[in-house]
Amino acid sequence: MAEIRLWNTRTRSKEVLQPIDPDNVRMYVCGPTVYDRAHMGNARPVIVFDVLYRLLRHTYGADHVTYVRNFTDVDDKINKRSQESGRPISEITEETIRWYHEDMGALGVMVPNHEPRATAYIAEMIAMIEGLIADGYAYAADGHVLFAVEKYDDYGKLSGRSIDDMIAGARVEVAPYKRNPMDFVLWKPSSEELPGWDSPWGRGRPGWHIECSAMSLALLGESFDIHGGGNDLMFPHHENEIAQSCCAHPGSDFAKIWMHNEMLQVEGKKMSKSLGNFFTVHDVLHQGIPGEVIRFVYLQTHYRKPMDWTERKASDAKRTLAGWYRMTDGIEPSTSLPCEVIEALSNDINTAGAIAAMHGLLKREQFPELKAAMKLLGLPSAEEVDWWREVFAPVAVHDEPDHAIEIANLVDRWQEMRKARDFVAADALKEGLEACGLKLSVTPEGPNAEPTAEFDPSKLKAIK
Repeated sequence: MAEIRLWNTRTRSKEVLQPIDPDNVRMYVCGPTVYDRAHMGNARPVIVFDVLYRLLRHTYGADHVTYVRNFTDVDDKINKRSQESGRPISEITEETIRWYHEDMGALGVMVPNHEPRATAYIAEMIAMIEGLIADGYAYAADGHVLFAVEKYDDYGKLSGRSIDDMIAGARVEVAPYKRNPMDFVLWKPSSEELPGWDSPWGRGRPGWHIECSAMSLALLGESFDIHGGGNDLMFPHHENEIAQSCCAHPGSDFAKIWMHNEMLQVEGKKMSKSLGNFFTVHDVLHQGIPGEVIRFVYLQTHYRKPMDWTERKASDAKRTLAGWYRMTDGIEPSTSLPCEVIEALSNDINTAGAIAAMHGLLKREQFPELKAAMKLLGLPSAEEVDWWREVFAPVAVHDEPDHAIEIANLVDRWQEMRKARDFVAADALKEGLEACGLKLSVTPEGPNAEPTAEFDPSKLKAIK
């Protein structure tokens, strides 16, 4: 069994995963607030933790892993969308969840074991809040219930900031009913036009943070192995989850390992609607970029490093993946996974390292092993998609059959030079072909030249 090492945000160190119960490895990842389509940044943690889920299933067995990713279906953003559109909240949330499944499915994301909706766990949230009040960690005021941050000594350890620093640097709601500006809402009152549930503190609805604590408790227990999400959730959401859960269950670990992915940029800039570079996953899919290509782009950057989505990366990824499909089409995948790929993924989900190892498999013509590794990374097989065949069609050379024939003759000459061990001449010819914008490779069917975006057929005449 491979030793999985993961970077723990809370301890700021890489730790060996030692499951509380190896027969039930448990992971919770914060899911979406369902009021609109998922944007490209939302997709990054989904893909990251999908790869980890696949690795855990491979290591411990599919029946010994429990993965929970929630849907927040009660939130002020949802309420606002309902008021603006005149549509019922239930209609908006159902539609958005359906969109989410469609878009994430197109990216090759597996459905978690549980996808709890916050509205199904209101009773559990109320019970947890009642316990926090009874133990002196929370207080009721003006129809609200707030967590008293100063009652939890370890508050701030996840994000590495003191309470004073957080007050100075964060946007904190200052309200007369708060004893401390950092105290956060567990329950708040609802007017008649807003969703609400009966509670000991009057009709109201839960605060955001209590949702995940209640749902993870119900589905994973007081302590579980991994909690994940984007680093934008570290404070205040995850910090508050830890505080309320550890106070509700003193002596529990809540989550042993905390994992956070870095954010996504677009063409080197922060994604925002004002810059015109805000894209949903649906948008990009409908630009004609296959879901597996999007996934492949994401996998090429380690999850703890900032990632830049660019058109060039998508184009390069499409050609690389098409080449992999060409080499693995019709081949049975290996029954055993390449150790170098498993080692890379076991080292803090190093997908970039895994892809580098897969390039090595291609170079060594280990195509069954490559196909097996692609499946582990959540990439469909060559037989499941067909777009890649068009990449290698003869018309790809600027729709000019004469160029295709000319290139084929030059590549045949290059191969003859290599057979004759005239490597000086072969290298010179290769340089000439590459200067034309062709990428040379050797496949099981023989040598091949693939046109890149820089292909210029007019330069072929200069090759001698």
